[in-house]
Amino acid sequence: MAEVLVLVEHSGGEVKKVTNELLTAAARLGEPAAVVVAAPGTAGKVADRLAAYGAAKIYVAESDEIGQYLTAPSVGVLAELVASVQPAAVLIAGSPDGKEIAGKLAVRTGSGLLSDVVDIAEDGTATHSVFGGSSLAKSRATTPVAVITVRAGAIEPVCSPGAAVEHVIEVPAVSATTAKIIERRPVESGNRPELTEASVVVAGGRGVGSADNFGIVEKLADSLGAAVGASRAAVDSGYYPHQFQIGQTGKTVSPQLYVALGISGAIQHRAGMQTSKTIIAINKDPEAPIFEIADFGVVGDLFTIAPQLTEAVSKRKG
Repeated sequence: MAEVLVLVEHSGGEVKKVTNELLTAAARLGEPAAVVVAAPGTAGKVADRLAAYGAAKIYVAESDEIGQYLTAPSVGVLAELVASVQPAAVLIAGSPDGKEIAGKLAVRTGSGLLSDVVDIAEDGTATHSVFGGSSLAKSRATTPVAVITVRAGAIEPVCSPGAAVEHVIEVPAVSATTAKIIERRPVESGNRPELTEASVVVAGGRGVGSADNFGIVEKLADSLGAAVGASRAAVDSGYYPHQFQIGQTGKTVSPQLYVALGISGAIQHRAGMQTSKTIIAINKDPEAPIFEIADFGVVGDLFTIAPQLTEAVSKRKG
């Protein structure tokens, strides 16, 4: 059985949930092999989690210099593995960095690139969400190796214990002309979950009306233990920081529960959240497009309904 390489997404010694999804998808195509490109000691912290979701092997590529670069070390490691093990595919998270790594890797190895995939069949056929999520398309790579980026939250992760046998590999030297990172600053996100990792997301749109009014969104989110998001219209209006934008030009989320407050549901926004498992929409416009994809819709004033919902959730928890 051919190996399927999975580039591990991690942060602070913790595996991101999209990696579990990638390993689950990899098992459909062959033998999942996790690739850890990180600072020394990282693989030891994440090995148990990778084993729990089916990693038969863990390729450990660790170096003190990896943190000095953006995507170059990962591209180099994956390119050498593609040449040496001839995998059936390489699966990478569809994040901004992941898409850059995938594009560079496909060019370097002459592999077919399948981008923004939301499902993968056992025969290698990939399903894509296209035209802002209004249509689905299917494709297959015609090359021996397929490089595939997978949208976070699109595939349900399945626990399936793997051997997780570690293989230490060398990190290739990075070109002297590659740009270096000279400073890192943590994003101020408070105690809320990271947006793309959260199982519950509460998002506000233009209908929230102002930056001050976004406190209503935050209070509901905090009562649910949720992350806070915003539509492009809300971000462009200065109501909330850009890092929390959800949509085609923002982040893609697929939580168990998505609550949309004052969001009309333009195609650009829907492309970033319509794979959420359950969608609740609150909007005063009964014709708002968001109701077309909502599982539960409430036509009314969010400034009346959201505080009542927050109070009800808090009482239930108490």
